[in-house]
Amino acid sequence: MRNKIFKNYPNVILSLSKDDRKSEVTLRQAQCDNLRPASTYFDQGGQAQCDNVILSLSKDDRIEKSHFDRLSVTKVFNLSVILFLLFFTSILSAQPKFSEMSVKPGAFSRMGFGPRGIGMGNGLSALTEGNLVAYYNPASSVFQEGNSFQTGYSFLSLDRALNFLNFTRKFEFRSSKAENLGRPASVAGISAGIINSGVSKIDGRDNNGLKTKELSTSENLFFLAVANKFSEKFALGLTVKFYYYKLYEDITSTGVGFDIGAIYKFNENFNVSFMLVDLNSKYKWDTSPIYGQQGLSSENEFPLLKKIGIRYNNPQNKFLLVAEFENSNVGTNILKFGGEYNIYDGLFLRAGVDQFNLSNGDWAVKPAAGFSYLYNLDGYLIGIDYAFMLEPYSSSDRHIIGVNFNF
Repeated sequence: MRNKIFKNYPNVILSLSKDDRKSEVTLRQAQCDNLRPASTYFDQGGQAQCDNVILSLSKDDRIEKSHFDRLSVTKVFNLSVILFLLFFTSILSAQPKFSEMSVKPGAFSRMGFGPRGIGMGNGLSALTEGNLVAYYNPASSVFQEGNSFQTGYSFLSLDRALNFLNFTRKFEFRSSKAENLGRPASVAGISAGIINSGVSKIDGRDNNGLKTKELSTSENLFFLAVANKFSEKFALGLTVKFYYYKLYEDITSTGVGFDIGAIYKFNENFNVSFMLVDLNSKYKWDTSPIYGQQGLSSENEFPLLKKIGIRYNNPQNKFLLVAEFENSNVGTNILKFGGEYNIYDGLFLRAGVDQFNLSNGDWAVKPAAGFSYLYNLDGYLIGIDYAFMLEPYSSSDRHIIGVNFNF
């Protein structure tokens, strides 16, 4: 009988007692899909009368069925665990992809310099017009017209601060031979500046969780760049960078790094640039002033950045475009681009995109826009700059204002 049941009813659930197996199944009660009585369950030849069968079993059968149910519950539980793990794994794979750049030191020095640069997406390494800063390329200072002085202040959320200060000047050296050719014998340039950043109003607590005092940190970059114009088409520059980081009371660190940059002018419209950024830059830490003999010494190296840029200038239509590709030794490949349009005499509009990471689609891009207005006052050019940049992981976006003088 049992073989017949399983043969003819593929969906049957049946557990037999020991006695049942000796004397064939006693069907005391049964149900099928149309609730037939047990007597009509099988025909005289033992053939199927319905497709789905649930048998009500004897006491012994119920014990065995209970065991069967426990096994079923265990299988269902195991299956649920497997499905949960698969689902959780799929969620993890959907999380934003981690980038090593996020945990590398010196992040404040990669945020940009001033409203003009940030408003154009920070891709200014090939730029040779307007007020120039060695932060973007040490070779650019030889193309500065007049003396340029710039300041910048950023409005940031979470009690952060970011400030800028820069001076750039070009020097022309002349000789009688060069005067006959109508150009200086040689051209050099310098650019010096400070970037200051920090976080204030940090809640200080002791080991018992009791509030002590408000803490703050500050991180600073002092840079000095020199450049030489080797020909009308080619300039090369070097920046020396000094980093100073005050983390906590007696815990401070300093580091020295270098930038090397070059600009080549193909013609009036096109420039290309090459840069190596943060050669040898690192922080060295020593926590023994706080922990004594248990203090540790460590080093945090900055990522080495390699940049190639291009600038297109169209003086007839009063606009220029810049773009820059930045590769690092921690696996990032970032594209930056932007433009500037002289819409009216002294008024410039700008827009750009920073942090377009070609290696990580989860890396949030940072669009920006801004403007400058320049006013000529008795030969002194005074300008006001403003830029706005989206900050994807902050409670508010970034606003940068600045003032520049050209004399």
